[in-house]
Amino acid sequence: MAPGARPRPRLLLAVWTLAALARRGSGEAGDGGWQRRGPGAPAALAEEQRCAVERRADLSYSEFVQHYAFSRPVILQGLTDNSRFRALCSRERLLASFGDSVVRLSTANTYSYRKVDLPFQEYVEHLLHPQDPTSLGNNTLYFFGDNNFSEWASLFQHYSPPPFSLLGTTTAYSFGIAGAGSGVPFHWHGPGFSEVIYGRKRWFLYPPEKTPEFHPNKTTLTWLQDTYPTLAPSVRPLECTVQAGEVLYFPDRWWHATLNLDTSVFISTFLG
Repeated sequence: MAPGARPRPRLLLAVWTLAALARRGSGEAGDGGWQRRGPGAPAALAEEQRCAVERRADLSYSEFVQHYAFSRPVILQGLTDNSRFRALCSRERLLASFGDSVVRLSTANTYSYRKVDLPFQEYVEHLLHPQDPTSLGNNTLYFFGDNNFSEWASLFQHYSPPPFSLLGTTTAYSFGIAGAGSGVPFHWHGPGFSEVIYGRKRWFLYPPEKTPEFHPNKTTLTWLQDTYPTLAPSVRPLECTVQAGEVLYFPDRWWHATLNLDTSVFISTFLG
């Protein structure tokens, strides 16, 4: 979409706000069937005490470029209406549409060396569980990226990415579903957007000049439990929990780690 061309931002913000309120009060339907309840269900993981990433609604393209695109993260609200895409991402609908499709799982370490292929239904029913705090990253498999775009095209065609682009870049989607406590330890790459469809995703971010203290084969959950409490306030990362329907933008080469606080469905738009 051309810079500055956005469809009725105030109307979209109103639609987004109403949808967000409906999600919070709609119980099982509101989480798409992804949260497992009953005996043995995991306790909720905690959000940060204070979000350090600015939230912006009704952001113009010129403001985005001037204040965020090359300098700092921002959480976007209400720029697009992805209610149709969200409905298609419920557990029931994804299993009905793609249960037999083979997906590629990646290890949850910084470099994601190991890949495993298996049917999507097998992943959802047998591997989509809360993160084991004692498990190393190379022993933890989750579904993110490596999507077969032709096979999943019927889903992705309903997704509306944020209406901002950067000169000289092209977009690529990366879709994922992961259990509570899962995530990727610190790494960096080019700029992009990440939207939470169901669940919540906690982000930890450092600018390119500040290399975080972490072990590439230890999960984000382990880092949060063991390393994060030892960090002085002055060296802690920017952090915030992105809620369903919100989009985080991260600039080029910013270090970031993620932690899914619930079973989460999410999609990233990378600007390569």
